[in-house]
Amino acid sequence: MADKPLNFHQSTEQIATSGQPDRRQFHWIADEGYEVVINLAMHDSNNAIPEEGSLVASLGMQYINIPVPFDEPTAQHLQDFIGILKVLEKRKIWVHCEVNARVSAFMFHYLTKVKALPTDSANSPLMVKWRPRMDDTWREFMEINDDELGL
Repeated sequence: MADKPLNFHQSTEQIATSGQPDRRQFHWIADEGYEVVINLAMHDSNNAIPEEGSLVASLGMQYINIPVPFDEPTAQHLQDFIGILKVLEKRKIWVHCEVNARVSAFMFHYLTKVKALPTDSANSPLMVKWRPRMDDTWREFMEINDDELGL
């Protein structure tokens, strides 16, 4: 069994999150039955795999990239993410970025706004550590409301 990717978190029964998996870990993700990989990192982020899309596809999984600049996440990025998760909600999904910070923030919104989970259930361990230290950009992102998302 491969080591799990950095900051792995099982968010729901169907959705796991992490930092950037390496090539070997993508094989493990496929072996675990994940059907879709969503990448929120930029193509030039640390440890990015340039051919990630083709690697994921070669392992029988669907690949979706929503490149979210760490210094400029937007409500549109979040809206796209939520829309994709709604369409794929019956599938087993792996969501990652560089270290699982972006993903933790996006998943928090999805779990509280769409799945109506309480805050403590929607927080990943990384989110609990990161939230008190977030910069203004991410604090504002965390304040995006349902109206801004069309929910």
